[in-house]
Amino acid sequence: MIEVKLYLKRDYKKEALRWFTQASDEFNDADEIRKMKKFYLALFHFQQAGEKALKAYLYQRLKSIEVFYTHSIADLLEMIVEIDSDFESIKHAKRLDQYYIPTRYPNGLPGGVPSRFYDDPKEAENAMLHAKSIIDLVKKKLIKD
Repeated sequence: MIEVKLYLKRDYKKEALRWFTQASDEFNDADEIRKMKKFYLALFHFQQAGEKALKAYLYQRLKSIEVFYTHSIADLLEMIVEIDSDFESIKHAKRLDQYYIPTRYPNGLPGGVPSRFYDDPKEAENAMLHAKSIIDLVKKKLIKD
């Protein structure tokens, strides 16, 4: 835990921008992976991009490392809506949470293998749109602040 605090002693805006840069890069990479039809990987990285973008915004607004304690987009959106009602419009993106574990671990899919189970291009496209809604709104908010 001490290491985390040391890394996060930076200026809040700069640290938030680092997190958002990672989120944007991860989103772009996930979209390339989606186009390669590696849907299980794309789904996970869309979830990660959304999570990191929300953490960037929350960290800049709340100035607390506690925003990093969850990996749930639903939980992060719940926190954000309390301070910024504009995020109510993207609450649908909480669906990305379903890709956090089962896209990576065979025991997250009883009887299935993630790399074979996730084979629906429409599902990946929907995940991309959910992640994009997060990225776009957070970008607008970070630029504004």
